[in-house]
Amino acid sequence: MVTHDAIRKAFSAYVKLTCRPTITGLEKVPAEGGFVVASNHLSFLDSVLIQAIFPRPVSFFAKAEYFTQPGIKGRAMKIFFESVGSVPVERQKKSASVEALHRLGDIAASGHGVGIYPEGTRSRDGRLYRGKNGVGWLALATGLPVVPVGLKGTENLQAPDSNRVRSAAFEMHVGDPLHFEHIGQRHPLPVRREATARVMDAIAALTGQERVDTYNSPPADRDDADADG
Repeated sequence: MVTHDAIRKAFSAYVKLTCRPTITGLEKVPAEGGFVVASNHLSFLDSVLIQAIFPRPVSFFAKAEYFTQPGIKGRAMKIFFESVGSVPVERQKKSASVEALHRLGDIAASGHGVGIYPEGTRSRDGRLYRGKNGVGWLALATGLPVVPVGLKGTENLQAPDSNRVRSAAFEMHVGDPLHFEHIGQRHPLPVRREATARVMDAIAALTGQERVDTYNSPPADRDDADADG
């Protein structure tokens, strides 16, 4: 029987063979215990790339529809997303973002890796937008290390508004884990903002992207479920 871990490793091997990515810093991923991955976001494929390439599983949220499609194709899609560690989330619920953060916190606290995009949604112009405070909340609420990730060129794997995936070189750079005081779920907003700013500075140092001091807005036809807050 093919296991989920085998599927994840096979996809990782396929990506490395066809795209020849430049990958640095994987040795910085904690060898044990929970951790939080905070990455910039350029492509729909960013989550599965991180999930496949990281040495330990990382749970990202994906829209629930990916797990409920009918037929053989739907079953294959469900198996794939489960194999890379995706967790279904209902985007339609107004409280989805808050619930998602708490679920991520619970998963990380149980000793696993979780992923979040502080920008909230994909950058359509390649710039790095202001980070939302969900990542700061997660860092302070759990006290777990935050591993910054800088992606470059992943937008070339799949153009916005296209379902076609193509082979293209990209880069994934993993930075030194950031450590924050474990002060629990209730903490002052300025402290949360400071933690978020530290994370965004670390991501920017890895990507070299032009920064924007405003929040990014998702397109009206948003088709993914990014973990933000």
